[in-house]
Amino acid sequence: MRRRRGLRKLMAVALATGMAGPAGAAPAGPQGSARVPTFGGGVSVVRVAVVVRDKGGAPVRGLAREDFTILEDDKPQQIEAFHFEEVTTERRESVEAPGAPEPAVLKKPAPTPLASPVPGPPIDLPGRRLVVLLFDAAAMEPEQLGRAVDSAQRYVEKRMSEADLLAVASIGATGLAVGQDFTSDRALLRRALARVAGAGDLSDDATAPAADTSDTTNADAFAPDTSELDLFNVDVRLHAIEDLAAALSPIQQKKSVIYYGNGMARATTDNQVELRAAIDRAVKANVAIYPVDARGLEAVVPGGEARLASSSGADTFSGRALQRQFDQQLTSQDTLAALASDTGGRSFLDTNDFSGVYERVLADTSAYYVLGYSSSNPAQDGRFRRLKVRVSRPDLHVEHRSGYYAPRDFAHARHEDREHQLEDQLLSDLSVTDLPVALQTSYFRVGDNRFYVPLSIVVPGGAIPFVRRGDRDRVTLDVIGVVRDEARRAVARLRDTVEVSAQGSQEVRRKNVQYQNGFVLPPGRYRAKVVVRENENGTFGSFEADVTVPDLRKAEVKVSSVVMGTQVQPAPRRNPQSPLARDGTELVPSVTHVVSARQTLYFYYEVYDPARTPAGEPRLLTTLSFFRGRVRRYETPLVEVTRVAAPERGAAVFQFSVPAASLKPGLYVCQVNVIDDVAGRFAFPRLALLVR
Repeated sequence: MRRRRGLRKLMAVALATGMAGPAGAAPAGPQGSARVPTFGGGVSVVRVAVVVRDKGGAPVRGLAREDFTILEDDKPQQIEAFHFEEVTTERRESVEAPGAPEPAVLKKPAPTPLASPVPGPPIDLPGRRLVVLLFDAAAMEPEQLGRAVDSAQRYVEKRMSEADLLAVASIGATGLAVGQDFTSDRALLRRALARVAGAGDLSDDATAPAADTSDTTNADAFAPDTSELDLFNVDVRLHAIEDLAAALSPIQQKKSVIYYGNGMARATTDNQVELRAAIDRAVKANVAIYPVDARGLEAVVPGGEARLASSSGADTFSGRALQRQFDQQLTSQDTLAALASDTGGRSFLDTNDFSGVYERVLADTSAYYVLGYSSSNPAQDGRFRRLKVRVSRPDLHVEHRSGYYAPRDFAHARHEDREHQLEDQLLSDLSVTDLPVALQTSYFRVGDNRFYVPLSIVVPGGAIPFVRRGDRDRVTLDVIGVVRDEARRAVARLRDTVEVSAQGSQEVRRKNVQYQNGFVLPPGRYRAKVVVRENENGTFGSFEADVTVPDLRKAEVKVSSVVMGTQVQPAPRRNPQSPLARDGTELVPSVTHVVSARQTLYFYYEVYDPARTPAGEPRLLTTLSFFRGRVRRYETPLVEVTRVAAPERGAAVFQFSVPAASLKPGLYVCQVNVIDDVAGRFAFPRLALLVR
């Protein structure tokens, strides 16, 4: 389930304007001559946009098909389609090959809608420069959004030509929203940009209240949608880029997306596969992404900025705090750089002058060649295939994207073949994400330098196709996973088949389906990846994330992960080492951290090896504080623990229950205050949650 809220109206517009014509149809040129279509809609055709420049950086025109050689994984490919596209100040028909008659100037057409995300016939817009201005309105600060919109306004007023078709879109809390279809009307673009600057969200239903959703198996809960899984990470932005690329894919020409954001720092809870999926969708749609960091040129100040509280400890004086600030800034730009380099665009970082991105888009789309070929490699293995394009003249410089991911076959197969498909998905860099999946891990000490890592996998029930068998609705899910260390060695594996059944599928569609397991690992940094397949239609989903198990021997207060859930269940036999299972019941972790006001919040965490009084007793104090912004909205009474409940692990156990009705609906940060009163030390782990 992908969110396409901003694209629904575009589908209706496309039908109303008659854009969905016969497949392969081409507009008639002057004197009634038909322009021969170069590409069809077949998925087997690989399209590569190539810019050829001379030593001075000027585009080179007049090359023929015979001047190019294209290699896929160092193997020559036969160029089956060749096309030269040129955009001039006055819009002209592009010419098929050197020596073609000079095309005539066409009249300015009516605004052209974005293509529907549903696959449709090819759309040919010869001689047009297609640019989408995409604003990450949900993430940018108001002043950053204002700078980005101002630069876009200047481009529309001063640099936009009659050959340009621009569209305006934004990424809000609900995903992608399109405020203006492709048009060359400056007045329409000005109004769309003004709406972005004023509201920050272009979706028609942006003010609609969010549906009440819940976690896992609460019978009173409402159906969760996939927005729960993306609430606290950047996957919603990557989903939006995927949706936009899918909408643009029927258009034959090269498309440029100028993405304005303030970085995209991926955390350990983010699905790393989504980044590769977004890049792959953009590459196959011939979309180049040009990210712009709207933060501009930032000064990294030792000790922190004036608007933030001063940092404590010796890190400020040793330089470690300053190095962390640099690392955070670079990390937030790495994803932007990957989106640009892997799609054939260019990233614009650490600059206050945003005009450079427009100059680059103009240079990359003014004159380029489009090569098409059918790969000589028939394997549908999903692997990355590297591309090299060469020209016969050694004095010329060639620019193109680095490669693409091959398609993958999901046809029905025997049991052995299905197992091979699961293994392929697990080993592939670009696994399929058609089935929404989320993963969460935590850590609890179970022995000397050994930690139990609970693993929770969630799939929205509404995404699973149940089938009626007997008196119940049933479906089976295959789960496979691997945990690798920093040397990419597999240190833990998972393979299981789970049958989900219910009296009625509507009951499960209103909930999440959650799978629990766990591993024992030493401290270190790991990468966990899981693949889930529902066995009715063979749909796959995958999730990949970093897992960090800290060495608590170096911590002043040795605190485990803080696990929050909304329900307990009878303790299963499969995880006897799980600290979450106590007294015959087990806490079910909440993966989404989205709860209903009708539910009860359960918190569990442990403190290891606390300091002891001369009498041999620890004295630990703890409370839970719930903040909205900088204001504390609720705090639990102080709890004092004076015994070690799990002496075999040296663990003092904390269990809390908080009625969610004590919190008004909204987004909170829960701060867990832990004080070792004997040692005079403290820790303040935090987690985010949303009350609906």
